[in-house]
Amino acid sequence: MLSHLPHIQHIDSGNFFLIAGPCVVENETVVFEIAEKVKSVCNSLQIPYIFKASYRKANRSRIDSFTGIGDEKALQLIAKVGKELKLPTLTDIHTEAEAALAAKYVDVLQIPAFLCRQTELLVAAAKTGKTVNIKKGQFLAPESMKFGVDKVKQSGNNQVWLTERGAMFGYQDMIVDFRGIPEMQKNKVPVILDVTHSLQQPNQSSGVTGGKPELISCIAKAGIAVGADGIFIETHPRPAEALSDGANMLALDKLENLLQQLIKIRKAIA
Repeated sequence: MLSHLPHIQHIDSGNFFLIAGPCVVENETVVFEIAEKVKSVCNSLQIPYIFKASYRKANRSRIDSFTGIGDEKALQLIAKVGKELKLPTLTDIHTEAEAALAAKYVDVLQIPAFLCRQTELLVAAAKTGKTVNIKKGQFLAPESMKFGVDKVKQSGNNQVWLTERGAMFGYQDMIVDFRGIPEMQKNKVPVILDVTHSLQQPNQSSGVTGGKPELISCIAKAGIAVGADGIFIETHPRPAEALSDGANMLALDKLENLLQQLIKIRKAIA
């Protein structure tokens, strides 16, 4: 499931794996503060850890929203985290050209939920040879994700993951149908629960996405209880100061306690 990733550790611990990091690369200080802390926690708890950060946010509501510090600069920082801290890394891509660019720097290419049906994007990601993590669209049924898996595999790449990130509930809320996790596991691929994006409140009149971070623990526990292979959490040392998606991020100092609780649930269902 994970052994092909460089620097991955604790894959035989029996724990779920964790994808975590800031929403977007803000600067080197914040990126390393988060990565170092999460790595330390995961090492102590024997949780396989993949560092995540978007190098650019391409789907902001407002034109004046922060989108990044520059593609190459941000990708170089993600690569630096991977090299210096010996961690596998993940970032989002949005176009076929970005697949080839990002593949030079990271180990996992993530397809954003809004783009999960873009055939040429999935094929381009697959042909890089990197692991491809496809987020389920908020508008798709879990069983429909088999077609995304097929596109990657039929392009010659068997390293594909699926991620549940909630479904639209009305115009400005998200819900998680936990039945989707075992449904997507029928594709014989790892299935991840994106906890923090599942708690977004998009399409706010202010143009800034809201969220319900007080429910992070609830959603994460339920995901592990139904057998998710991995958990995706965006975290920041100061969420109120985060330049993107701060409203639904987990405060970095709360991560260890949450993971300890999730490990107990994992052991209980084993």
